Amino acid sequence: MPNWISCFFTIIGFVLAFVLWKDDKYVMYYAKHGLVLFILEIVILVLSPFLFFISYILWVFWVVLWIISWMNSLSGQIKKTFLISDLVNKLNI
Repeated sequence: MPNWISCFFTIIGFVLAFVLWKDDKYVMYYAKHGLVLFILEIVILVLSPFLFFISYILWVFWVVLWIISWMNSLSGQIKKTFLISDLVNKLNI
């Protein structure tokens, strides 16, 4: 369950996982997913005023990635999430 919390609540989940379950590889994998999703959320928020119509598409894409990511975290296995897992593998946290 901590893996789902760390992914579902993005940045808050990442901080909780980092403090409480730092040594658990599985939890931290999905906590990093939450961190990447949070960063993407900030990027979309910043770009929204400039890309008005495209921002709606970006939000839908973000929500789909978020749902897929937390569904993967509930699976009990480390699964790749489109685009997110590639960015997670580049994080050295």
